[in-house]
Amino acid sequence: MTERTLRGYESLADFAPDWISAPGETIAELLDERGWSQADFAVRTGFTAKHVHLLLQGKAGISEDAALRLERVLGSSARFWLNLETQYREQLLRRQAIASFEQDVLWLKELPLAEMIAFGWVEKASSKALQVYACLRYFGVAPVDAWREQYEKPVAAYRAAQKLTKKPAAVSAWLRQGEREAEKVRMGEYSREAFEAALSEIRGLTTESDPAKFMPSMMEKCARAGVAVVVAPAPKGCPVSGATKWLSANKALIMLSLRGKTDDRLWFTFFHEAAHLLRHGKRLTFLDILGETGLNAEEEAEADAYARDFLIDAARYRSFCDSGRFTEAAIRGFAADEKIPPGVVVGRLQFDRRLGWDRLNKLKVSYRWEHEA
Repeated sequence: MTERTLRGYESLADFAPDWISAPGETIAELLDERGWSQADFAVRTGFTAKHVHLLLQGKAGISEDAALRLERVLGSSARFWLNLETQYREQLLRRQAIASFEQDVLWLKELPLAEMIAFGWVEKASSKALQVYACLRYFGVAPVDAWREQYEKPVAAYRAAQKLTKKPAAVSAWLRQGEREAEKVRMGEYSREAFEAALSEIRGLTTESDPAKFMPSMMEKCARAGVAVVVAPAPKGCPVSGATKWLSANKALIMLSLRGKTDDRLWFTFFHEAAHLLRHGKRLTFLDILGETGLNAEEEAEADAYARDFLIDAARYRSFCDSGRFTEAAIRGFAADEKIPPGVVVGRLQFDRRLGWDRLNKLKVSYRWEHEA
């Protein structure tokens, strides 16, 4: 696996420094130290008086030839002078870019910006223009139009699930966080056989109640099979419980929001998303809301059935239901036989309306995000 390191700006302050220093200022300081006039400098370098004036004002750039002349006359290497020129021109371009972001500040109102900042997804900026830059960088796009094409339109296409169309920007922000986190995961290439084997092992993790113990193991097993698992909180306006997306032909993403924050929903959603990878095309992205069919009703029903039957054997579940004994002791006993947590059994019985939504929820394991502590 080849590792690549890309130079980036650690903070918005690095991107937009308060000052911009032209190379001419450095040259002027050296002339002053040496007691040389502009005319003296022109003679020594062979520049015209006009060119020297423009150079000191930052209006004339430093070419390769000029850098070599400055090396001979003022010292420091030609590379030093060329780098000074490059940095100055870059800073000027960045200042112009920041100014151009002013026309896009209304876009910020579409985004769940407060939560993106609270979750640590983007840095809080000192101005709206800089905040636009931070958000564009978050989404990995240059102009806002590219964001609309890459993120807003695909989410808005889920018109069958009307909840998704209310705030597509919130959904796209959540999904983008999954992509960003997946980039950090060391993955093998996707293998259906390896993924199915991993799922069988992961089912055995469902009885572990502590996410700090089962999550790393689950993520590592999936990563070896070419699947990145990312868990991230959903901002307001994003009702999605899970998502599946192919990042490339050989790498996939399963994303979970912990919507509901209970073990029954977590495990059902995870295996539901796994079914999309196993049984449905690589060209599709699935954004799932528990209880909603979205655009792909047939695929969603198939994924539901896979998750149900993978967690609880269908024949044994029917037999348990036929007994009609849904006491705490009976549910614990059945769960122990199935080697799954009792909360998953409670959730299934509630969904099938064999148990009230207010019954035996104490058997479920509840989770919370660190920022909610």
